[in-house]
Amino acid sequence: MAIKVVIVLIFAAIVASLGSALFHLSRKGGDSRKLFRSLALRVGLSVGLFILLMVAWSLGLITPHGL
Repeated sequence: MAIKVVIVLIFAAIVASLGSALFHLSRKGGDSRKLFRSLALRVGLSVGLFILLMVAWSLGLITPHGL
């Protein structure tokens, strides 16, 4: 159950980072460095989440199921 909470929290952080990037993109005269940092953080979190999912699956912490 704890791994599922961690996954949801990482998803929330990814969405928050994407929202932050959108905010910096939409501001007139916004700082492009902050936009880049937000998008880089989102990519890093996404890659980290993918690795976490693969490790959790290989350890048997999560299992795929059919819909």
